[in-house]
Formats: sequence, structure tokens, C-alpha cells
Amino acid sequence: MPRLNGVLETALYVADMPHARSFFEGVMGLEPFNADHRFTAYDAGAGSVLLLFLYGETLETVVLPDDMGTIPPHDGAGRVHLAFAIAERDLAAWEQQLHDHGIEIEGRTHWPRGGESLYFRDTDGHLLELATPGVWPNY
Repeated sequence: MPRLNGVLETALYVADMPHARSFFEGVMGLEPFNADHRFTAYDAGAGSVLLLFLYGETLETVVLPDDMGTIPPHDGAGRVHLAFAIAERDLAAWEQQLHDHGIEIEGRTHWPRGGESLYFRDTDGHLLELATPGVWPNY
């Protein structure tokens, strides 16, 4: 069986790209490395990319220039969940960062393996999690 090397991209669909970018850049401290009117790509750490797509802007095949190929249509709806890995030593600083930006922490979990998670929402209502090592057997 061929081996997977990890999840490369995670996508969220947003209603207002400037508003979403303000959240992910201002609150989460992410730097975009590619963007246009319909999407923004962020380095999410450890070789992972967070993609934001504007609702309704990915329903048609995208033809890339210079015969590079195509990207098939895709879409998503509803409030989804994703978790960001953080160091245990940074948990208190993240909690302060969220507080300083008026972001409510909706939940906190102390996992049996020793990890801890904080849960909060982005501007589109997606459930975001900050998780320290000890959440899963492989993390």
C-alpha cells in the first residue's frame, strides 16, 4: 500500500473574503502567500496549507494558464471544524490573543493523553481548535 505523507490542504468556504482575511491574518497571525478575489492561501505550519474560498466561486472548472492543467469544481457548506497544532508552552499566549481580539472560547478539553484543546469560532462560524500535543496517538 502506498503511504500518505499528511494532509497538505484544508479548505474553508467564507462569505466575505476581506472579513475572513482580517480574522485569519489579524487574530491567527497567518500570512497569505497567494490570493485573488476568490481565494486566499496561508502557510498553516508543518507543510500544511489553509485555503479560504469565497462561497460560490469554485463551482466551475478553473483552467490554469500555459497548459498547466485544470482544477475541478468543489464546494462546501455549513460550519466545519479544523484544528491547528500548537506547542503546550504557547497555550496561554493563544488564550490571551483570543481574549485581546474579543474572541470567545466556547470550549476547553483536557484529553486523557495530556493534550489540551481550546475551541472558538471564525467570522463564518467555523469551529476552530488550538490543540497541544497529546490529543491523538500520533500527536
